[in-house]
Formats: sequence, C-alpha cells, structure tokens
Amino acid sequence: MLTPPASGQRARFPRDFGQRVLLTVDTEEEFDWDGEFHAFDYGLDHLGYLADFQAFCEEIAVVPVYLVDWPIANSRLAADILGDAARRGKAEIGIQLHPWVNPPHEEEVGAYTSYAGNLPPDLMREKFRRLRDAIVANFGCTPQIYRAGRYGLGAQSAQMLTDAGVAVDSSVRSHYDYSAHDGPNYSTHPVWPYWVGHDRRLLELPLTTVYWGMLRQLGRKLFPLVQKVPRLGGLLARAGLLERIALTPEGVPLSDALRGIDIALDDGLPVLVLSFHSPSLMPGKTPYVRSEDDLDELYRWLGGVYSYLRTRGVHSTTVAEIVGQVDV
Repeated sequence: MLTPPASGQRARFPRDFGQRVLLTVDTEEEFDWDGEFHAFDYGLDHLGYLADFQAFCEEIAVVPVYLVDWPIANSRLAADILGDAARRGKAEIGIQLHPWVNPPHEEEVGAYTSYAGNLPPDLMREKFRRLRDAIVANFGCTPQIYRAGRYGLGAQSAQMLTDAGVAVDSSVRSHYDYSAHDGPNYSTHPVWPYWVGHDRRLLELPLTTVYWGMLRQLGRKLFPLVQKVPRLGGLLARAGLLERIALTPEGVPLSDALRGIDIALDDGLPVLVLSFHSPSLMPGKTPYVRSEDDLDELYRWLGGVYSYLRTRGVHSTTVAEIVGQVDV
C-alpha cells in the first residue's frame, strides 16, 4: 500500500455506474494541531454539532461516511447521533485509527508513532481490533471502510484490513508526501480507485486531489520541486500554470474546488472522494474554521459543490454501493 499499484490494478465499474461522489468525515477528537500528541488531552465539545450537519446532509440527499476514532467510538452522544443515522440508512460508519489516543498505550507517543503504520505490527493490529470492536458494540454496525489517521498506512496495513474483512481503505492522499515528517509518500499514487493485491479483496479509494493548470500533466514531477521553493507554488497557481487542488472545504475555496471537480470528471474519475475533519463543524476547533462566518462558508462550500455536481450528472454514493458495484 506504500507503493503505487502495479499495472492492471485499476478498479473498474459498470458503465451504468457513471460518476459518483462520496463524502467522508474524519470524525475525531479535538486537539492542538500545532502542538504535541497526547494520549488523553483532548476535547469532544463539537459532537453536538454533528446533529446539525447530519440534518444538512439529509436535506441535500447525501449519505456521509463518518470515519470514527477511539474517543468518538466510545462517546454516548456520538453513538446516539450517528448510530441513529446509520440505522435509518442516512449515514455510514467507518474506522479511523488515531493511535495516540487508542489503547493499548504501549508506544512512546510522538510524531513518528502518530502514523499507525510506523507502529510494531502487533500493536497496530491490537489498537485496530479494539477500535473496530468498540464501533460494532456501540454503533451496532460492522464498518467496511478504514482510514489511517494522518493517512498513516504501513507495510502491514493491507493484511490487517483483509484479515478483518474490511473491504475498502481510503487512507491514500494522492499527490501528497509526508515522508519529511516520518509519514508515507503518496506523491506518485494515482487518484483512481485500485485493488491492493491480486486477490482483489481490498479496494483502495484515494482521497481526490488533482493538478490543475497548463502544466498539470507534469504535476507529479514538478510539484515536489515546487514545494521546496517558497512562494513558487503561489506564483504558478496565479499564472494558471500549476496548482494542486484537494476536494475539501478546509483551506480550498469553492471556486478552486469546482475547477478541481471539472478536471476529475473530465479525466473520467468514477468516484470523487470529499473529506474534512469533524471538529471543523464547531468554530475554534481547527485552523480552518475559526468563526461562525467560517462555519457558514463550510456549509456554503458543501452546498455549492453538490449543486454543481448535480448539474454535471454526478450522484451521491455510499461505501455499500461502491463495494456492491465494483467489478471484481
């Protein structure tokens, strides 16, 4: 999973599947994004905001996927709000492993071990097992999708997931490189869904990020160089030459996201994967939403994106639908 897929691993969908969009929410505790990692120093103040967000999704006929981690999996309020939505078929529940807050607490908590894939395999598996079991017990469902916190896959992650019967991973953030901070490098991974391994038991569903601009076909080669030169990225973007656009309301203006959607759809991407972090639903809990105006803008972004996707003939989808329709 740490290397790009081999030729022929691209996942295919029936012609009538068309192009669809999946909304994923990294549903997690609140913590200091600029501070150190702590096993127990976190907050859950934003959980009440999940009800308003779920109501918004139901109004626009979107079934979100809540990728929940340990603090969320053991919150009665989260189970009441999200479990109810899942039972009504209005939401899906997935797994997100934040190892630093997830028992057993055997590792030295820090930046390196914040990537689950860097942990000893047995410890990673035990953390995952306890989290999955908590979700099954408290939310009343068996998750079929996984995302490693901080996109931190490791050499043993795929085997762990297939052994657990998880059908989909969505940890790969295509065109991003976290190796400078001891994380994985996804700079050359495709944005297309692909099979991990030749047994086709695990589908990789990367978060959608595209290159835009006159030089976008050279994005994989040029962008790593761009990141090493301060201000060069902004200059290239303003000149319409090269820009990396992630489909998230966090730090990406709506106008940029719509350009990114056009690129993804025109390239024939079968599934667009949107994402953001649940603490952004409450002002002051992430760097992206500091005020009520910022929160209003997040909702405007989502509304604008889904309105535009409808004009392009793109329908909302679910993990269950993807698993049921992908060609094996």
